[in-house]
Amino acid sequence: MSALAHHQRSGLPQQLAAQRRAWLSSRHSLPVELAMVLGLYAAYEATRGLVAGDATVALRHAREVISLERSLHFFVEAPVQHAALAVPGLIGTLGFAYLTLHLSLSGGLLVWLHRRRPAAYPFVRTTLLLATALAVIGYVVFPTAPPRLSGVGIVDTVSGGDVDLNTGLVSSLYNPFAAVPSLHIGYALIVGASVARHASHLITRLAGLAYPPVVLLVIVATGNHFLVDAAAGAAVAGVAFLVARLLVTPGGLSG
Repeated sequence: MSALAHHQRSGLPQQLAAQRRAWLSSRHSLPVELAMVLGLYAAYEATRGLVAGDATVALRHAREVISLERSLHFFVEAPVQHAALAVPGLIGTLGFAYLTLHLSLSGGLLVWLHRRRPAAYPFVRTTLLLATALAVIGYVVFPTAPPRLSGVGIVDTVSGGDVDLNTGLVSSLYNPFAAVPSLHIGYALIVGASVARHASHLITRLAGLAYPPVVLLVIVATGNHFLVDAAAGAAVAGVAFLVARLLVTPGGLSG
């Protein structure tokens, strides 16, 4: 091998890394961005459904989560749900929020950033995608039943009526044993922090700060996540943030 060829081959990894960094740091056209985000999220949903895990293992992991929370004296999921059920109309509102806010606000944030805050868009988009990838690893490594399927007196307040997470087309992609980490919380932290950082109006920034606690109430009161799941989702968001800082050039590039 000639010295020139060796030099070219040794420099290839650096070239690929630079190209990847440049691509992730760019704001591409909206159709390209939508295709990428929707395509990767569809793959995430399909993968999550295919690795649904074993019910026995998932229930054992749920019991381990419950044991941990009890040892730390914050196993409060059942009291929170019972309090929400006592308020007329509240649990239905929280169930609707559980089914709609996660994707609608996350998608809306990306569209808004793409149009109005182009310099911020690449970093937030990359952080969300990294959090999604990390969540899939969690579902595979530690399949866990949610509170509503754990036999601890917490009811399923979302399934029923027009939407049932346990049967039909929804259940073909929905993994009932994907409680850890809570991507609802991971996304909520990224969305809330982005709104608080980049919104112009004080009320909107305050709404961004309030969004993660609201989502925490939603996922606990509806019986879909333990507090430990939420903590894991927050950790996923934090790791995704740190990795995105390494991969994305500050300020981004407009495409």
